[in-house]
Amino acid sequence: MRFSFTPEQDEFRTSLRRALESRSPTKEVRRLMASEQGFDREGWTKLNQEMGLSAVHIPEAYGGAGFGYGELGIVLEEMGRSLLCAPYFSTAVLATTAILNAGTEAEKKALLPKIAAGDVTATLAFSGDSGLNDAASVAMMATPSGGGYKLDGTKSFVLDGHTADLIVVLARKPGSKGEEGLSFFIVDGKAAGLDRRLLKTMDETRKLARLTFKGVEARLLGSEGKAAAPFAKTMQQIIVCLANEMVGGAERLREDALAYVQMRMQFGRALSSFQTMKHKAADMLVDVELAKSAAYYAAAALDESDPEVPMLASLAKASASEAYLQTAIHAVQMHGGIGFTWDNDTHLWFKRAKSSEVLFGDANQHRETMMQNWGAGA
Repeated sequence: MRFSFTPEQDEFRTSLRRALESRSPTKEVRRLMASEQGFDREGWTKLNQEMGLSAVHIPEAYGGAGFGYGELGIVLEEMGRSLLCAPYFSTAVLATTAILNAGTEAEKKALLPKIAAGDVTATLAFSGDSGLNDAASVAMMATPSGGGYKLDGTKSFVLDGHTADLIVVLARKPGSKGEEGLSFFIVDGKAAGLDRRLLKTMDETRKLARLTFKGVEARLLGSEGKAAAPFAKTMQQIIVCLANEMVGGAERLREDALAYVQMRMQFGRALSSFQTMKHKAADMLVDVELAKSAAYYAAAALDESDPEVPMLASLAKASASEAYLQTAIHAVQMHGGIGFTWDNDTHLWFKRAKSSEVLFGDANQHRETMMQNWGAGA
């Protein structure tokens, strides 16, 4: 396993950062987060045409670039750094990984090329109103109907669920419970009987929706009743990807806070010269670098099919959750009174840190999962 990025990966990061800095300044972030859609469709199409980001980790056989989670992690880290308002995580991470893990060869060839080209946005709907992320909590029912299925129930906290062209839904056979009888289904975003409602959230840069299904027509994805294992694998990949996105945001906060205290003068001295500021800057650096190491290692473990991925994925998410939020707290404090204002951009990353902390499980939950999987791959 490699413990550093290749020159090609470093060059990819540099060019991507330059592109995102021009496309996603905080002025544009504020404009898009205030809109109901949360992104610009034309800008999304252009981004994929020019850089092919949705295709990064889709195999070449399905119209993708064929890179691994290391490269996908770089993309997500830079997007977390710039707070890009786009349905990238929902499309390229949530839906794509579920299709890759559960779909048949024919289904992958039918669905993934359009996602890779940026022509279709997608998402994965698995949590109910409880917000739980485990297979046993799935309550939505899938009833056979003619040659397909009908879905009834609700899904909540669905990333970009109000705008997705295609929705991958996790549902269960009537009468089943636990991990039995679970299947993935494909639903058109404009299907009859589907009601999509945007939720009010603290972090407006990441849109969440509540979806209500009333006899909605759906197509089976993969094997009927065999979705438990692909779903578990998908969740592990998702939290590693989220950890990489989070360390990008944490690094941006650290850099901005340090730049501010170096520039701001008080009592004839730069704020950075005061001991308390030095302590905060040092704590932030340690926290962010440790979280980066965990996130990078987990992404490399996915590419290597390491048997310890279940443990490493939870380690990365727990580490990134705490590092991001603590860095955000330090950043606000280092900015002083202005750090609490709407005009200052720090709150944008602070809210993303808080929402990402609990998304797909908080640090406490993932520490418990990590200990349960300790030594499982030995």
